[in-house]
Amino acid sequence: YKTGDLVRYLSDGTIEFLGRIDHQVKVRGYRIELGEVEAILLRHEAIQAAVVLAREDSTVGKYLVAYVVGNVSKSLAIDELRRYLQEKLPDYMVPAFFVPLDALPLTPHGKVDRHALPMPEQRGEEAVDAQFIAPGTQTPIEEIVLGLYCEILGVGQISIHESFFDLGGHSLLATQVISRIRAAIGVELSVRSLFETPSVAGLAREIARHLCGGEERTIPPLVPVLREQDLPLSFAQQRLWVQEQLVSDRSAYVSPVVVRLHGPLHVAVLEQCLQAMVRRHESLRTTFVAHSGQPIQVIHTDLYIPLTVIDLQMADEKERAREVFHLLSISLHQPFALSQGPLLRIGLFRLQEQEHIFCMMVHHIVFDGWSMSIFLHELSLLYRAFLQRRPSPLPPLTLQYADVALWQRDWLKGEVLDRLINYWSMQLAGAVPLQMPTDRPRGAIVQDRGALYPLMFSAPLGQELLALSREVGVTLFMTLLTAFNILLYRWTRQQDIVVGTDIANRTQASTEQMIGFFVNLLPLRIRLSAQATFREIVRQVCATVLDAYAHQDLPFDKLVEALQLERKPGQIPLINVLFVLNNMPQPSLTLPNVAISPVDIEVQTAKFDVALFLMERGEEFVGYVNYRTELFDAESIAALVRHFEVLLHSIVAAPETAVELLEMLTAQEKEQACNSERAREQIERRELRRSKRQVIPVSVRH
Repeated sequence: YKTGDLVRYLSDGTIEFLGRIDHQVKVRGYRIELGEVEAILLRHEAIQAAVVLAREDSTVGKYLVAYVVGNVSKSLAIDELRRYLQEKLPDYMVPAFFVPLDALPLTPHGKVDRHALPMPEQRGEEAVDAQFIAPGTQTPIEEIVLGLYCEILGVGQISIHESFFDLGGHSLLATQVISRIRAAIGVELSVRSLFETPSVAGLAREIARHLCGGEERTIPPLVPVLREQDLPLSFAQQRLWVQEQLVSDRSAYVSPVVVRLHGPLHVAVLEQCLQAMVRRHESLRTTFVAHSGQPIQVIHTDLYIPLTVIDLQMADEKERAREVFHLLSISLHQPFALSQGPLLRIGLFRLQEQEHIFCMMVHHIVFDGWSMSIFLHELSLLYRAFLQRRPSPLPPLTLQYADVALWQRDWLKGEVLDRLINYWSMQLAGAVPLQMPTDRPRGAIVQDRGALYPLMFSAPLGQELLALSREVGVTLFMTLLTAFNILLYRWTRQQDIVVGTDIANRTQASTEQMIGFFVNLLPLRIRLSAQATFREIVRQVCATVLDAYAHQDLPFDKLVEALQLERKPGQIPLINVLFVLNNMPQPSLTLPNVAISPVDIEVQTAKFDVALFLMERGEEFVGYVNYRTELFDAESIAALVRHFEVLLHSIVAAPETAVELLEMLTAQEKEQACNSERAREQIERRELRRSKRQVIPVSVRH
């Protein structure tokens, strides 16, 4: 009779004992002989020894783990092993995890010690460093799918490129993913789609394809273009260029970076780095002129941008502070001449021998928030290299921003452009700008004078918002945007609301290390009613945002032309209110032996009536409201922020509550409202008592 031992012959004819074949387990309703899986594994040329165990977890239930020892002469690739087993075994018999070992642990009797086998690590630190994609670089669809993976698999941070099945997924959990996607996004996928594209990134692409009507977008490759021709502006640049022609104050598009530096700073090395950055990125050497009535880019082969050093060491501390902020304010509100350039100003205030303030002012037409991260990161790398007298560690750029601008104009035409215009024309038909209640009437010409009102939401509120987002199956951006729309509805009583949001618009991998202005403005139209609940509205917001991102390639300037929207000085057509959640890693400058801290400066411009900017800082949410001071007092914006915070608390506490019944007033405001109501009622009663009774004659007709 059969003993149940699993053995194999070695090349010298001896028999090696490998284990038992009667280790039967039940996983997800299937009876599995672990020895059968081990036997198939041992047939692979790269495997010297293998043991398969069934383990159990409270989040995903029972799952299989394969412990494998590789042959010294053969390379062991986990992906290859998984594919090998998938070809020979049904899905439910393929282990969820593969754990490579140098040797199997043995008992004193020479048998495999199964109790000594380690628990599988779902993630290692090296994997996190190599594969984890930072928040902010994901698309909204990727964020949703990522959240579903983490929740269903019971894991924390994962890479968007990791396989669902490498993380412990199986066919039953795959079915859950598909059903959650259907509920969250409204897209019907087959389970096979998940098996064919098991990564977050792959599945997100499949969802995006469905949102675009099942059509694969054929995008021409980005290639370098000759500079001996008129180089057009990108559509994003043209939007800013046109806007600048309509206003008298052209400082609204000046972007500042101001940091305090503590420590030994080598100024000559810093200036060397800055000139290297200007040589590296054409955008920093570009000006804009009109040619035959149309703006074109002029790229200068050599452009020196000086590092202006202002020595304030002789002044006392208070005088230094006053002078620094006075000069920073002048620089911030000094407009650039687009046709002359340079469009970058760099200065250094020397406060003490080892204390400086570094400031950079740059025009938005050649720079965006993503560019800031690139600039400071590359500047840090260059400083370290040049300080040690080493050459630049940065690889040369094969593509520049002008290549993207020409590529964009060659691609966005014909059927591609018509499809995008048709979508946005239907989406925004009949839409009107949101009219906030203002403290002063809007003038015929709106000025760009503005201010900032800072805000901060507590860590517990932030955690509750994240938990609600995961529960509903949407991104944090969608949750906050929904709440903001409810706030705007309660303030304006407009049921049809258009709010703008910025999008990075770097859809090509080759643009990720490029300095330039890529940001596009997306109008998001939401319809609300008093009876609708947060859960109902967030579904609409989710669909709207995903559709908008699927059609994000239409430049806002083209949208304005297609809808024949009126351009007014100082105003963005259709969009009076902006909402931005900045979840990208914050740009930072890192210099050896130098401590760096940000310096806040007063902003006195505004491009929208109200623009709410939020970002995650640790577990808290911080941000600010940028508003037009000719329309609003600071007290009104403070009330808006208070109401938003109370509303957020109300939403996370009762997301099924009708919009009209969600709490928005603070306790003090409710008490004041009650007191005002009581006072009004008392006045009415006194008026009623003072009124005299009158006899009213009644004529009777027969």
